[in-house]
Amino acid sequence: MAKDYFEVDVPIGSTQSPGLRGVHVFTGRADSGSAAIKAAHEVYDAARAAAEAGLEIPHGRPDGWGACGYRAGWELDWPAAKAVPWNSPYSWLNPRAFEL
Repeated sequence: MAKDYFEVDVPIGSTQSPGLRGVHVFTGRADSGSAAIKAAHEVYDAARAAAEAGLEIPHGRPDGWGACGYRAGWELDWPAAKAVPWNSPYSWLNPRAFEL
């Protein structure tokens, strides 16, 4: 059975400027929302460990999950993470009109 493609939205906050907040978005294939959050957390942890060790960030797991980088000074709120079936690369944007 083919796995569904999920988007995992994780609230983030700056440790250096407490008022700065945002959302980090991960995407990949998973059997369920909880599996998607687990996979996103795994790739984040791998990216963080690699960056802190001065190594290259691992990319491209076979299930589509990966991280392109790691930004020190930002903490992810994993308990508040939400996973939904992915259907738009712009779903995290403010719904106001914008121009590409």
